[in-house]
Amino acid sequence: MGSTITEKILAAHCGQETVRPGQFIMAEVDFCMGNDITAPIALEEFEKAGFERVFDRTRIALVPDHFTPNKDIKAATLSKALREFARKHDIEYYFEVGRVGIEHALLPEQGLVAPGELILGADSHTCTYGALGAFSTGVGSADLAACLATGKVWLRVPESMKFIYRGELPRWVGGKDLILYTIGRIGVDGALYRAMEFCGPAIESLPMDDRLTMCNMAIEAGGKSGIVPPDDITRAYCEGRLKREPHYCASDADAEYVETHDWDVGGLSPQVAAPFLPSNTKPVEEFADVAIDQVVIGSCTNGRISDLRIAAGLLRGRKVAPTVRCIVFPATQQIYRQALDEGLIDVFIDAEAAVSTPTCGPCLGGHMGVLAAGERALATTNRNFRTRMGHPDSEVYLCNPAVAAASAVTGRITHPDDVAD
Repeated sequence: MGSTITEKILAAHCGQETVRPGQFIMAEVDFCMGNDITAPIALEEFEKAGFERVFDRTRIALVPDHFTPNKDIKAATLSKALREFARKHDIEYYFEVGRVGIEHALLPEQGLVAPGELILGADSHTCTYGALGAFSTGVGSADLAACLATGKVWLRVPESMKFIYRGELPRWVGGKDLILYTIGRIGVDGALYRAMEFCGPAIESLPMDDRLTMCNMAIEAGGKSGIVPPDDITRAYCEGRLKREPHYCASDADAEYVETHDWDVGGLSPQVAAPFLPSNTKPVEEFADVAIDQVVIGSCTNGRISDLRIAAGLLRGRKVAPTVRCIVFPATQQIYRQALDEGLIDVFIDAEAAVSTPTCGPCLGGHMGVLAAGERALATTNRNFRTRMGHPDSEVYLCNPAVAAASAVTGRITHPDDVAD
């Protein structure tokens, strides 16, 4: 019996030839990450336990991206904890304001995560890096503290689910729509503690940005991880970027999966998830009468340069509806600079959208876009639970960047074809 790509990666990191679902292992970690919300707790536990040094100062990232630039004194205190720990232990990858980006866009961009690696992050969307063919998963602050000291993690080998996507994707349909469609089909607990392996002809033609988006939202289906088997697109993305050598691997033809889903997505419409679950997905056409107050374009899910290009293409020469606030968040400083060089920032400002420095900000109802009672947002973010972006009586709808930009123009949830030239 063969092994899945996930089982191969985990076996390689615990010194065994093979591992099987349900098996508990102690595995070596290649890289770990914490942010300004989760890391301070881990750092406190690290100090309480009496550890004097980290396992490897070059394999740790501390990324203050959630409440930064600091929104209040508490946020400033959390960021200070990261800063002081980074100085004390000479952490190589501490990203200060002005150099920081949203963590799950920043780490791949900087070449800090690689194919075949085992990566931990004290943030649930750490599963993003599976797009490179890595096993990457979110953990709690206590697990991060242990990893900072030992470079190891104790975990259970997950079962694997295989998702095969066939057909040529229509215009305006991308990775965000595929993952929303998937979550809508299997539910928010349909992949509970399972590795979601994305493959098939539609995935093989999908750009890396879209693969990152899909793996980012594996957690919204309950997944332990998401993963895309490496191919030429992976290799092209990694070439000249990585800080460490990649280890490319793939699932065996006779690997076993607990479930396999095989879908033709050639006729898929852009998907929208209604409150209050990412699984409440329907085609965008079914939301034509839904008026909105705010549009958010960005986040670790859809704040990359391709996302901004799509949004700018629809906003160019148009204005945001007078009843709508449109906020654009480039995911990293590098993406911000590229958008500036390409004239995208001018497009957003001319359209009367607000453009922000990279931050998680409104995605978690933190700052720079919090909703009041009765307000409704359409966002390219990843969660729409009650209170996610603000008041308990506010609502969040999830979509791709094209739907977000088109809707910002009309003031209601809109198919991009209704706005595009």
